[in-house]
Amino acid sequence: MTDTPKAYWIANVTVTDPDAYQDYQSIAPEAFRKYGARFLARGEAETLEGTNWQRRVIIEFDTMQQARNCYNSTEYQTARKKRAGACNADIALIEGLI
Repeated sequence: MTDTPKAYWIANVTVTDPDAYQDYQSIAPEAFRKYGARFLARGEAETLEGTNWQRRVIIEFDTMQQARNCYNSTEYQTARKKRAGACNADIALIEGLI
């Protein structure tokens, strides 16, 4: 039996329109709950190298497919449209080391 590695959604965000971003924040949690997401870190971060983002978020999922399903879900894509123009974002999925 092999262990399936966890997956991590890593988001780097700089909010440019706080009011519009709140619209995103009001509905995005529905998708995360539906797909079993666990927030491990969220908030301001100290940038040591690279792009200086205002916020960083690390979200854990049981599998990479679960993370993909969350991102591609109707719930998340609806929320994503709400944040369009409200922030600059860089989002990646990464497989854990088990």
